[in-house]
Amino acid sequence: MKKTIFEEMGGTYVRQGDYFVPCLTLPAEKNKPIGVWGQRHKRYLREHKRATYTNLLTSGKLNSYLANIDEQAEEMFFWLVKQIAERESVTEQLKAENALEWTGE
Repeated sequence: MKKTIFEEMGGTYVRQGDYFVPCLTLPAEKNKPIGVWGQRHKRYLREHKRATYTNLLTSGKLNSYLANIDEQAEEMFFWLVKQIAERESVTEQLKAENALEWTGE
């Protein structure tokens, strides 16, 4: 019997009932912690950008991509908080002197 292209590339099949199913595994990927922003982006990709999600998952790049997105979003969040605090004149000195006013700001 002639080999399939999959078998010529080193792939194998497993018989399950009457069918031959290819043995597929995802490439190993280094696990990095993913924060809240990365988890939200993952949910967005799964629900709205399925092709991108599947491509990243099958190429073994999903975790590193999400960790990078999380890092960028975290930096942007802290930068925005700092800008707003400066614009509103909310400082640590105000917090120490008048906590109630600081909370109101």
